[in-house]
Amino acid sequence: TVPINHATPNRNLCITKKEPIGPVGLIVPWNYPLMMLAWKMGAALAAGNTVVIKPANVTPLTALKWAELTAKAGFPPGAVSVLPGSGSRCGQAILDHPDIRKVGFTGSTGIGVTVMESCAKSNLKKCSLELGGKSPLIIFADCDMSSAVRNGMGSVFFNKGENCIAAGRLFVERSIHDEFVARAIEECKKMKIGDPLDRSTAHGPQNHRKHFQSLLNFVDRSVAEGATLAYGGKQVDRPGLFMEPTILTDVSDDNFAAHEESFGPIMIVSPFEDGDMEGVLRRANATEFGLASGVFTNDIKKALRVSEGLQAGTVFINTYNKTDVAAPFGGF
Repeated sequence: TVPINHATPNRNLCITKKEPIGPVGLIVPWNYPLMMLAWKMGAALAAGNTVVIKPANVTPLTALKWAELTAKAGFPPGAVSVLPGSGSRCGQAILDHPDIRKVGFTGSTGIGVTVMESCAKSNLKKCSLELGGKSPLIIFADCDMSSAVRNGMGSVFFNKGENCIAAGRLFVERSIHDEFVARAIEECKKMKIGDPLDRSTAHGPQNHRKHFQSLLNFVDRSVAEGATLAYGGKQVDRPGLFMEPTILTDVSDDNFAAHEESFGPIMIVSPFEDGDMEGVLRRANATEFGLASGVFTNDIKKALRVSEGLQAGTVFINTYNKTDVAAPFGGF
């Protein structure tokens, strides 16, 4: 109940009820096929809704196995349905269907535009979007360098860079730029590339061939536009879609790589002049993305000033990738 106006007559009672919205369509990506499915489906089912899941067409088996397990666990028939197939056919069918009352989508920004448009045109169904990112990571000279290098590596190369909040561009204060790059290269050389089921592996294969080729093209185009390939950039000499951890430096603000999301193991490093906090904030915010960001500094005042200035839904301070289901998550 909530307080309401007690003007005469004042014999009033207001009751607010939370009710299931109805069938929910969930369209999940290929980079975290189980985690994303669980995050979206758990909330929808707990609220009393049924769900129709459309997995990415390159990772359908996870969702199908999940549906099998829900049946074995005693979920009622129809509570969970899986619709494998292409986005243009199966995903679009979910968006257009009048009985679907809400859609949850995680994927690219371009497809997100189509999802929102279709939700509006069909029956004004509610829509939740989690889209791409080009998250800036700003590293100041007064940081703990070892921590900045370690976390900087993780910010880019975690899950082979197939991570929506991956640091898409690192801005490093000029006085420590060369040292940071040199140490990052040494860390890349130490990474064990191999079978992802081997717990000692640090870097596995990319998800599928089309994406793998797009990463090679990304590097080639960036270098053609003036970037320096400091490390990697090629396919590993072994069977499978293994790409070398890659570091691009001298990436100017007008370079393709400064604005586009690679969604792969490509560290993009640009220097900024010592003490130019406002300048680097302008450069960091010069993107249509606004999912995550980070800052490394031992000056708490500087950290708070930068976190306020960064136009991103999440700002990591002296860490990265530390997400939690209990914390808000989303774009700016």
